[in-house]
Amino acid sequence: MINLTIPKKKRNYIPQDLQIKWDNLEPILNELLVRPIENVNELEQWLKDKSELEAALEEDFAWRYIKMSCDTANESLVKDFQYFATEIEPKISPVANQLNQKFNDSPFIDELDHDKYFVFIRAIRKAIEIYREENVELLTKLQVTQQKYQSITGAMSVTINDQEYTLEQAANFIKDPNREVRQQAWETIQQRRLVDKDELNILFDELVAMRHQVALNAGFENYRDYMFQALGRFDYTPQDCYHFHEAIEKQIVPILKEQAASRAESLGIEVLKPWDMDVSTTGKPALKPFKDGADLIDKSIDCFNAINPQLGQMLATMKANNLFDVESRKGKAPGGYNYPLAETGAPFIFMNSANSLRDLTTMVHEGGHAIHTFLTANLELNDFKHCPSEVAELASMSMELISMDNWHIYFSNEEDLIRAKKEQLVDVLKTLPWVAVIDQYQHWIYTNPGHNAADREEAFKQIYARFGAGFTNWDGLEKEFGNVWQKQLHLFEVPFYYIEYAIAQLGAIAIWKNYKENPEKALQQYLAALALGYSKPINEIYETAGIKFDFSLSYVEQLATFVKDELQKLG
Repeated sequence: MINLTIPKKKRNYIPQDLQIKWDNLEPILNELLVRPIENVNELEQWLKDKSELEAALEEDFAWRYIKMSCDTANESLVKDFQYFATEIEPKISPVANQLNQKFNDSPFIDELDHDKYFVFIRAIRKAIEIYREENVELLTKLQVTQQKYQSITGAMSVTINDQEYTLEQAANFIKDPNREVRQQAWETIQQRRLVDKDELNILFDELVAMRHQVALNAGFENYRDYMFQALGRFDYTPQDCYHFHEAIEKQIVPILKEQAASRAESLGIEVLKPWDMDVSTTGKPALKPFKDGADLIDKSIDCFNAINPQLGQMLATMKANNLFDVESRKGKAPGGYNYPLAETGAPFIFMNSANSLRDLTTMVHEGGHAIHTFLTANLELNDFKHCPSEVAELASMSMELISMDNWHIYFSNEEDLIRAKKEQLVDVLKTLPWVAVIDQYQHWIYTNPGHNAADREEAFKQIYARFGAGFTNWDGLEKEFGNVWQKQLHLFEVPFYYIEYAIAQLGAIAIWKNYKENPEKALQQYLAALALGYSKPINEIYETAGIKFDFSLSYVEQLATFVKDELQKLG
């Protein structure tokens, strides 16, 4: 019998029962600040001790965030989160900068293993470079303010056929073969979103103003340029992003336009409207790959087990330790995530399941992140586990595609299985223009900080139209068209975290291409790359995975052609 309980990690430096309160933390931080370091071994021990404290702090914060997002209406949970954000983080931030300075000033830093610590030292020096004391309070305020998005959107629900649904649940009606049903559902959802449009615009204005000030304080012209440094984007520039957008426009948008024309023909309609894009062209009801949240978890464990028993055990361990919350319900924050628990070494998966194919892909996506968390759990320093999003999303998006070979676990009917794979591959292509839209929109927002809500809406319409605007006709739906951006949580809560999805999507297609040619070797390379955490530069991690870190026009064309060919094989 395999033991599925997660053993509590033994602490070697901080007290086993440390309560996360400033009075308890201050003496530990002070000890790290004043401790004499006489040689390179003592420097490495100091790093390990600091890392142990950071892991405990991260896990405490993680649970506060998880509990709050599971129940956004619970004021006590919101206050617990805000306590950390307002009472702990602002006091730790200046000390963390002093600790970074102490490390950087150590005469023994050059004696550290260069290959092992290169990425870590580079990140520390960048953090020192952009740190400003006057930003501590602002960043705290941002942390609290941006969480209002969850409270506003988590409270959204609609009534359809005299029954109340969350927006995620209601979205299933947009897949109904009856066009009137799906149009009414789409309009009902959009009308509900428009109710809070002004409130969310006011919130976003606040966030933009604060973020711009953070950038100015740190000596940058705009928040875009600040974030490229803060996110540690050492491997590409804003200009590279613009070139990537162009490659997507030239190579992906035409394929999706072709598919949209084919969709209209299959549905027997002349003009596609937004409510026509998620319904199956087979005329059959939406796919239902599982019965409920428990069934989704169990089937996903079986799916991962079929890929590799070690992977299945990881998800089974999470289930045994109640590390899932997958059902959609009112008062729960929107979206889905995998939150690593830095000390425990396992993650928590959060999502809003409404029994759709999208939920299946969300689960295997977050499951890919979960595998990454387990594989990096025993890396020596907590910082080695802090992967940039270009690597983190490679883990998750690759798993969406690798797992498809075992989707028969969700679909016993061969016809449904083929249909699910086709829908997934179309979604893979659709991801790229949407990422380009959101990324380019963020570039515009933060390089034009003096804009107002009307300017923002107009800019979004122009950018969205350039990338196909969902490949539908929006005539008569101008209000809804200009408000589509508000559904994207990342814009409110994690600015500039989005282009990584497109970069990683290309990488995932390349890994899947390798997997189809040699499953055993490709899986081994994929897992080896994830196990590196962030101990190597991004391009080396991609090389370990057997692929290139590349988003050039020719590479986009090559991988888009491969996906298109795979779609044609499915018929």
